Amino acid sequence: MIRFLKNLLTKSGSKDHDVMKKYLIVGLGNIGSEYENTRHNIGFKVLDHLAKKEDLSFQSNKLGAITQYKFKGRTLVLLKPSTYMNLSGKAVRYWMTKEKIPLENILIITDDINLSFGTIRLKTKGSDGGHNGLKDIQLQLGTQQYSRFRFGIGAEFSKGRQIEYVLGQWSPEEEAKLEERIERARELVNSFATAGVQITMNTFNNT
Repeated sequence: MIRFLKNLLTKSGSKDHDVMKKYLIVGLGNIGSEYENTRHNIGFKVLDHLAKKEDLSFQSNKLGAITQYKFKGRTLVLLKPSTYMNLSGKAVRYWMTKEKIPLENILIITDDINLSFGTIRLKTKGSDGGHNGLKDIQLQLGTQQYSRFRFGIGAEFSKGRQIEYVLGQWSPEEEAKLEERIERARELVNSFATAGVQITMNTFNNT
């Protein structure tokens, strides 16, 4: 009986440990070829780069396209919501629940006009900053306490042209620098899952 209880506790502890080693990495964007290379879709672009590096392909599933890979003992579940930006939270909540991933192991990748192009910044909490994707995630999760990785797209637009700018294509100058910045983003994601959020913030923020 003692041996049985010991085995049961060990298995239960092992399951909890496995859950803590699983991460949900969500790239925000809009589905459809017309949005594919727009500034607003940088979340999708970063995940596509991650998948390419790991020789993965996304599979269409409920509320999004999904794939996963293992890195240094961690499992990273990559999600590109198919709900369109304004309803991203629904997909995040569904996959978080389905994969049994704790809130502290979720990372949302999004564009940010308040950061200069290519600037990367990781935060563990904060307001939605007027971003509709983050706004819905906050609504669905009922908290602002989740990690978000903001990729700067700059604010090179005149008054009243923000939507056009955000949904616009990258400029040739931005395209020339984008590959290096996205590779840096990939390194940040892997660090988030292995080194933890605080070390990752210290290492990558504003670099």
